[in-house]
Amino acid sequence: MSDKTLFQKIIDREIPAGIEFEDDQCIVIQDINPQAPTHLLVIPKQVIARVGEAAPEDAALLGHLLLVARDMAKKMGLEEGFRIIINNGPHGGETVPHLHVHVLGGRAMLWPPG
Repeated sequence: MSDKTLFQKIIDREIPAGIEFEDDQCIVIQDINPQAPTHLLVIPKQVIARVGEAAPEDAALLGHLLLVARDMAKKMGLEEGFRIIINNGPHGGETVPHLHVHVLGGRAMLWPPG
């Protein structure tokens, strides 16, 4: 299928990635363009283009993604703090039309973020 997103190709092992965790609902990879010492992406295996298009029946999956993000932050030793980001649409910084959660940490996060 040629219409697969970059993340679907990673999930299907068509493209290599630094996989940190995987379960039946999601995969966690290292970001290839890290914006912090720790920068992970929590990606659902179910394709949802963006959070703005999530349906009410996606609530459990969305909650799972946040809990996995929390667990990964703990695993990566981010006790002093971390940031979770979900980009939505071109003006929100979205570059891949496949919902994913960024987990950033390992340095102080500034506000506003940019």
